Amino acid sequence: MNSVTVRVPAKVNLQLAVGPLRDDGYHDLVNVFHAVSIFDEVTATAETGMSVRVEGESADQVPGDRDNLAIKAALALAGHAGRSYGVHLFIRKSIPVAGGMAGGSADAAAALVACNELWGLGLPLEDLMEIAADLGSDVPFALLGGTAVGTGRGERLTPLDVAGTFHWVFALADGGLSTATVYAECDRLRQATGERVAWPQAAEPLLAALREGNAEILGTELRNDLQPAAVMLRGSLARTLDAGREHGALGSLVSGSGPTCAFLARSEAHAGELAASLKDAGVARDVITAHGPVPGPVIV
Repeated sequence: MNSVTVRVPAKVNLQLAVGPLRDDGYHDLVNVFHAVSIFDEVTATAETGMSVRVEGESADQVPGDRDNLAIKAALALAGHAGRSYGVHLFIRKSIPVAGGMAGGSADAAAALVACNELWGLGLPLEDLMEIAADLGSDVPFALLGGTAVGTGRGERLTPLDVAGTFHWVFALADGGLSTATVYAECDRLRQATGERVAWPQAAEPLLAALREGNAEILGTELRNDLQPAAVMLRGSLARTLDAGREHGALGSLVSGSGPTCAFLARSEAHAGELAASLKDAGVARDVITAHGPVPGPVIV
């Protein structure tokens, strides 16, 4: 086998509960991850060294060297196997870059799956998940897909049963937001307001809405503790969120650390109508419709 191509989805956080700042600089999180039908493709081709090329959505903003998370994933996998492997990774981007939808983590997960196949390692998902957890908090879910609750830094996952399909509209912003900067702003806002931060917990009404496939209730339960910080750093997001609600979204939130905004629709047809309204309102660089949950990385 000379090359392997893997398709991998984006994610949206239906709930992101951020606990108090820990001594190590991290936060304990409860993340309700939901994989949606916006995909990157990563093609791994055998070669002597390690290299990467990126095309597509904001490709110029993605590292083209060993700072690329997909290359780090390939190196980690080779290290786990105790061998010196080579690979060229070609990444076709559709997931927004630095948009709060885990595009870099998705590419890392795809690289793990592709290189595991290309190099004939035959490692089980459990082994890949261990490697993924060392690469970043979102990489394990990118490997898993579907819908799941993540705890710890987000890497300890419990899959959720979800009834039916949910339809989404994503409003993309100009430029990205640094995850570290958004977390720092969250901490600053909490300190400035004297907020007493509770231990993070998954919201049972949200989990019940997922189990029942109830979009109306799910829309009212969408929560992101990072949203105030993202809006403070990028004030235009408030107008985008307001526009979605004004045009009939069942619920809205900033996805992850932003700046992508997610809107829940009643149906596929309603998602199309909502997307058109948001485009006409001029509150986003671009608008994408998608559905979820969808599976994790798939060899194509």
